[in-house]
Amino acid sequence: MEDLKKRKMDEAIINGSAETLTTQDYLRSLLDPLNKPQLVDLLSRLGSQYPSIEEEIKSLASADPVHRKLFVRGLAWNTTSETLCAEFRMHGEIEEGSVIYDKATGKSRGYGFITYKHMESAKSALGAPSKLIDGRMAVCNLACEGLTGATTTPDLTQRKLYIGGLSPEISSEMLLHFFGRYGEIEEGSVAYNKDTNESRGFGFVTYKTVEAAKKAIDDPHKLLGGRTITVKLADTHKGKTVQMQSPAPMVPVPVPMAAAGFAQPGKAPVGSGTPVGYPYHQTVASYPASSYPNPPVAPAPYPTQSQVSYAPVSAKKELLGLSSTPPVGMGGYPYYYPKQ
Repeated sequence: MEDLKKRKMDEAIINGSAETLTTQDYLRSLLDPLNKPQLVDLLSRLGSQYPSIEEEIKSLASADPVHRKLFVRGLAWNTTSETLCAEFRMHGEIEEGSVIYDKATGKSRGYGFITYKHMESAKSALGAPSKLIDGRMAVCNLACEGLTGATTTPDLTQRKLYIGGLSPEISSEMLLHFFGRYGEIEEGSVAYNKDTNESRGFGFVTYKTVEAAKKAIDDPHKLLGGRTITVKLADTHKGKTVQMQSPAPMVPVPVPMAAAGFAQPGKAPVGSGTPVGYPYHQTVASYPASSYPNPPVAPAPYPTQSQVSYAPVSAKKELLGLSSTPPVGMGGYPYYYPKQ
């Protein structure tokens, strides 16, 4: 009898587990087609109504580092991992923290990561995202939000300013102190050379409100470190491009044709118009063969005449009483008779 009861209890347990599995699979099949916003809305409503579901959601979220890992940008080139952790330790226990270095040069890349042990610590750190570390205003946000993080707001272009004409002696702390008079600063620093760690003569300041940025631009008195500095929207400075002068457009010039309207010899005629005064491809009439007589035959050549012999010159001189041998004068030069 007892064996029968035990067997029935085991069968009930097995059947109950099967029903549970069947119900879970059925619910999963219902939830699977839903999109993410629908699931988030459903779980948030269930969590607010049932404390057990709320605790389950918090446990899953805290176990995932996506809610505990922060991305910190705007670090100075000399900031170390120890300095970074020391600044963020005030918000809670840190599980891991480090500055990212370039593998080739071994120098800091200007950003790092902080992973807290508890989700509440990360939330506390995000309450004050801007921190002055080693003279530079660093900003943190959740690492899952990417490199830009929470600053990718629609009005960022109206809050971020470019500061030019800075003296080499101006540090980031002096820059932030000077522009802090116009409003609360979200982040800002002087731009430094990575190799020499020297100022590049300009910097950036991002205010938390658009009104503070407008005050900084409209104020005409901007003298910092003995120099008059330039202040304008960073987006305007970034988008400034050098306009290249485009060459003048080429205008086609018509080539004048000949008076008769024909093209040059050896080339096809230009245009479809008929030449002025002359029809193109004029038909030439054929002339009869009897119109022109045959050319006359050339007369016979004249008879050749015999050559006439003439007496030599010396014979003529002898007839005139002159010697054929010319006389010789003084110095061996020939002597000529005067013309008679």
